[in-house]
Amino acid sequence: MEKSKSILIVAGEASGDQHAAYLVKEIKRLDANVVFWGLGGDRLAAEGIPVRTDLVSLAVIGFSEVLKHLSTIRAVYKQLLSDIDRKKPDIAILVDYPGFNLQLAKELKKRAIPVIYYVSPQVWAWGKGRVKTIRDTVSRMIVFFPFEETLYRQNRIPVSFVGHPSLDQVRPGKTAQEFRSIFSLDPSKRTIGLLPGSRQKEVKTLLPVMLETARLISQDCASRVQFIVLAAPSVPADMISSIVKEHGVPVTIVNNMTYDGIAASDFCLVCSGTATLETGILGTPMVILYKVNFLTWLYLRLLIKIPYIGLVNVVAGKKISEEFIQYDAQPRAIASYCKAVLTNTTRLASLRKDLETMKRALGDKGASARAAQAVMEFLR
Repeated sequence: MEKSKSILIVAGEASGDQHAAYLVKEIKRLDANVVFWGLGGDRLAAEGIPVRTDLVSLAVIGFSEVLKHLSTIRAVYKQLLSDIDRKKPDIAILVDYPGFNLQLAKELKKRAIPVIYYVSPQVWAWGKGRVKTIRDTVSRMIVFFPFEETLYRQNRIPVSFVGHPSLDQVRPGKTAQEFRSIFSLDPSKRTIGLLPGSRQKEVKTLLPVMLETARLISQDCASRVQFIVLAAPSVPADMISSIVKEHGVPVTIVNNMTYDGIAASDFCLVCSGTATLETGILGTPMVILYKVNFLTWLYLRLLIKIPYIGLVNVVAGKKISEEFIQYDAQPRAIASYCKAVLTNTTRLASLRKDLETMKRALGDKGASARAAQAVMEFLR
């Protein structure tokens, strides 16, 4: 009897864990005998994969945050290499998380284990020096955006463009009316969603900015607006409630209903990342916020080579959602912009039209299934 194929999978961010879980599900549809193991988060674990370490809980940004977790990450990495030598996987699927995964790809290359890289590092924005590492260590890139396919082909790196999985994944389970009813929201008021991020550090930094912005908007429009905080499952609920309580701004906290909340919102304040794309796919106009510590910002300013950081703007090739980044992320400026947009129905309609055009640029549905087919080529 033929031995079952073994796949190592490593995902280290909440969004990567989600994309990885959908990919695993599609691969199992094609071959139920494939054995998965590795590192990830709750979503991979929910697919029945033995996850030795929850990397998502260690997801950090910036130098100081990395240093705090460095000894733990090193220990996890060392143990993983030991597991690889013992289990000898047939292939490895590395999902985003380039600081960890590109180093791991070098070790896998030494062991002649084919590496499939799923969810490209943002080499088109910064870190182009990583392209050589990818060329030397990765057997195939599986990418979400057409411009990524172009970049890798130009650099002679095997690549498959599959479209974006969020087109399949981002679906509200409730109508806007049902959602408002569940949370006793006033249908006559505009609903503004606050999405402060999936990392604890992001939430600690951005949620206070969003709440202060909400307070300023309410000063002029209290009778016409209401706010909801759409909390990521990777962030402790008590952290969210504590920050909200500290700022004393009337908001409704929503857990585990992010897509429903975005779809029911008239406008959103969104932490830069995958959430901007998800908000765009659902057609909700937004502003994009981001802040990091001073040293990290200095470093990123040297590396970032594109004019925008929000994924909806990158995909669109122009600024369709306003960005308030680092020192520009000031509540007064954000509130002023939001009030101007919310009182201009023509402007809101134009933003929704731009988001629909952006959505079409992401390709067709079925990305995870196409990615699974690309993976299976390495198992035959």
